[in-house]
Amino acid sequence: MKNNLFTPFDRTQILTFLLVGVVNTAVGAFVMFALYNLAHCSYWLSSAANYVAGGIVSFFLNKRFTFHNGEKSAVQVLLFVLNTAVCYVVAYLGAKHLIQALLKNAGESVRENVALLFGMGFYTVLNFFGQKFVVFARNEKKEAER
Repeated sequence: MKNNLFTPFDRTQILTFLLVGVVNTAVGAFVMFALYNLAHCSYWLSSAANYVAGGIVSFFLNKRFTFHNGEKSAVQVLLFVLNTAVCYVVAYLGAKHLIQALLKNAGESVRENVALLFGMGFYTVLNFFGQKFVVFARNEKKEAER
């Protein structure tokens, strides 16, 4: 069966991805909100640190438990980093601009905290598709052929 956007998703895969997402989001959110609110780091540094910490957790847990991928490849790591970067930029630029427009009367700290939270959700959706169809796609194709 060809793997594309219209292929029905494996429920177990989605649930495992979401569970891994809870773990890596908790790790990343802790880092992000601690940096932003306690260390007074910038929005961009705090959210970037979130995805560095969460990304490392995500790569290893999703590789092993969600996509059952045993491939050891520098290309796969590079694709993961590229996927993370693209998803991060799209999610956080979009979140920041959308929330700033929607909450223009709120204080800057409120707008940026809401944008951080919204960006996390948006990123998660983009990241699933990126990992499934780009990063771990070779393994998906091999599984489909079996």
